[in-house]
Amino acid sequence: MRAAVLHGPGDVRYEERPEPTIIEPTDAILRLSVTCICGSDLWPYRGFNPVAEPMPMGHEYCGIVEEVGRAVRSIKRGQFVIGSFGASDNTCLHCQAGYQTSCAQRQWVTGAQAPVLRVPMADGTLVPTAEVPSTDLVPSLLAVSDVLGTGWFAADAASVKPGATVVVVGDGAVGLLAVLAARHMGAERIIAMSRHAPRQKLAREFGASDIVTERGEAGIERITELTNGVRADCVLECVGTSESMMQAIRSTRPGGSVSYVGVPHGVALDGAELFFTHVRLHGGPAPVRRYLPELIQLVLKGHINPGRVFDLELPLEQVADGYRAMDERRAIKTLLRTS
Repeated sequence: MRAAVLHGPGDVRYEERPEPTIIEPTDAILRLSVTCICGSDLWPYRGFNPVAEPMPMGHEYCGIVEEVGRAVRSIKRGQFVIGSFGASDNTCLHCQAGYQTSCAQRQWVTGAQAPVLRVPMADGTLVPTAEVPSTDLVPSLLAVSDVLGTGWFAADAASVKPGATVVVVGDGAVGLLAVLAARHMGAERIIAMSRHAPRQKLAREFGASDIVTERGEAGIERITELTNGVRADCVLECVGTSESMMQAIRSTRPGGSVSYVGVPHGVALDGAELFFTHVRLHGGPAPVRRYLPELIQLVLKGHINPGRVFDLELPLEQVADGYRAMDERRAIKTLLRTS
C-alpha cells in the first residue's frame, strides 16, 4: 500500500509501505474510511521533534474491520469502528479510573495516514457502531477519535459546569472543539482566543460568546476586563507552549481550573508564582477512549457536528499539500480520503 511517511522537517512523502498484518492475537486490521492530519503532527513536520528515521504518520482513524486476531472477542469483521490514538486494554486500574492513555499496557497507534491500519488491543481500544454510518456522518466520527475527544477532555479536566465562564486558549481544531464541548457542558460564557477570522467564525458557531485577539499581558488584561476583574472559572489550554500555558494560568481566577491538552514544547512553570495563584491544573494526553461511547452517540443522534473543523479535503496521495496548508494556517484541519 501507499501511505504518508515523514522523512524530515517539511518532507512528507506518499510512498510504498508494507500493508499491516496481525502480529498479536489481540490485534485488528481496519480498512480506513477516512483519515486526517492532526495539529500535533506539525511538531515533527516543523522540526521541533527529531526525526531519526522515516516515520509513518497519523493517529486518527475510523473504518471497517477487515480481520481480527484469534483472541479478539468484542470486535467483529465488517463492523464500523472508531478508536483512540492510545491503544489500551480498558481493564487495568488506570483504564477503569478513566485514564486509558496511561494504561498499564499502553501503545501509541501510528501510521493511520494510510488505507489500512493495525490497531493493538482491539477489544479495549475500538468502539463499534450498531451499523455502518452514512457517509455524511463519517467526518464527525473521525473527529471523535482524537480532536473532539481531546477537546472534551479539556473541558472535563477544567471542571466546566453549567453557568461557568470559560476561556479557550488555542484556535486549532482541538481548541475549537473545546469550545463545542464547553457549550455542551453548559458554560454560560465562552471566550475564545483567536486572531484568524475563519476560526473566529467557527468558534462562535460552536458556542463562543466573545473573541479575544490579544496575547500575553494584553490578552490577560482583556480577559480580566471582560470578566469584571474576576477572570475565568475554567481555562482550556489547547496549544502546548510556555506562552500559552502562562496565558491560561494568569487568566484564571483563584480557585479556578486550568486544563492542558496541547502537547508541551518548552513549557516551564515558576513554582512560586503557581503557588500563589490558587489555580488547579489537570491535563495530559486525552483519555479519548473514556468518552468514545458518549461522543459517538451524540454524533449519530445529530446533537453535535464536530466534522465541521475539516475545512480542507484531499485524496490521501496529496497528503503533503495537506501538511503545507495546515502549517501555513490556510486550513484548520485536513481530511484525507483513502479511496
